[in-house]
Amino acid sequence: MRQAVLVKPHHIELHDVAPLSTADLKDNEILLAIKRIGVCGSDIHSFHGQHPSCIYPIVQGHEYSGEVVAVGKDVTVVKVGDKATARPQQVCGECAPCRRGQYNVCQNLKVEGFHAPGCAQDLFIVPEDRVVFVPESVSFDYAAMIEPVAVAAHASNRPRDIKGKNVVVSGAGTIGNLIAQFAKARGAKKVVITDVSDLRLDIALQCGIDGVLNVAKRSLADAVDELFDGEGFQVGFECAGVESSIRSLMSAIEKGSDVIIVGVHAKDPAIDMEVLGEHELYLIGSLMYLHEDYIEAVENVATGKICLTPLITNHFPLEQYMEAYEFIDANREGCMKVIIDL
Repeated sequence: MRQAVLVKPHHIELHDVAPLSTADLKDNEILLAIKRIGVCGSDIHSFHGQHPSCIYPIVQGHEYSGEVVAVGKDVTVVKVGDKATARPQQVCGECAPCRRGQYNVCQNLKVEGFHAPGCAQDLFIVPEDRVVFVPESVSFDYAAMIEPVAVAAHASNRPRDIKGKNVVVSGAGTIGNLIAQFAKARGAKKVVITDVSDLRLDIALQCGIDGVLNVAKRSLADAVDELFDGEGFQVGFECAGVESSIRSLMSAIEKGSDVIIVGVHAKDPAIDMEVLGEHELYLIGSLMYLHEDYIEAVENVATGKICLTPLITNHFPLEQYMEAYEFIDANREGCMKVIIDL
């Protein structure tokens, strides 16, 4: 079977490896025929050698959808022929975070595609406890996007309170867009998304976001009163992964408010500790998701509460995995979600 491997930064090879079969399955495992793989910003960080914990060589892929082709004898969540996806988290189940149910921050966490082999191959085996059934009404493209939707489901639950609050999401890429959509779904009063790309901001408006701001043309601090009719904002999500994004959120947000860090930073940012302390801000991290976030993501996509159509901009075959990454590099402001089609 085909397998796409990031052997070192800037170099992906397509390998031909022995196919998996039902003989490889344990009683609690599912064999998936992979249909679609989503490419995310973390993948591009790894491609450039900028992901803080990626190992090489590594099979790519952690956002995916597939068809169930075989199941172990103890599996009940899905059956042969079903559409499914799965969490890419490998956790120990024994550390303190795992024991208290926070396995998304497992002290021994391995994420497929970064620390453990990913799904960029024709067949892939996943244990039942990480598999999520996807209704037939949800396309394989959409099913491959459940992972980033789950990131948004989890992150939008991290503020102390979001209902009735004004919200700014910094960064209008796929994750920022989905977090903004979930903030609205969770009852935020008004949600504004910022970016330096007019195309991404236009896509945000297509997805129903209340307002947008191009911070290359006008700063958040200058526009905040106009954007929120003098009320300010009480929740900020940093999804751009750049220092200026955090600093502008911290300086413009209402004192005593919440700033959620979601973006992956290739370089450690310097933040204004005086603003953090004297404004008594809550700086909150958010990592990946729990299984219930995946379930919620599937439900919201299946019912149309989360809009995905404008986010999918390009498809590439598996054989052009590296070309897909290079395309993203060359078209940062002109593409959103790139899908690998098997």
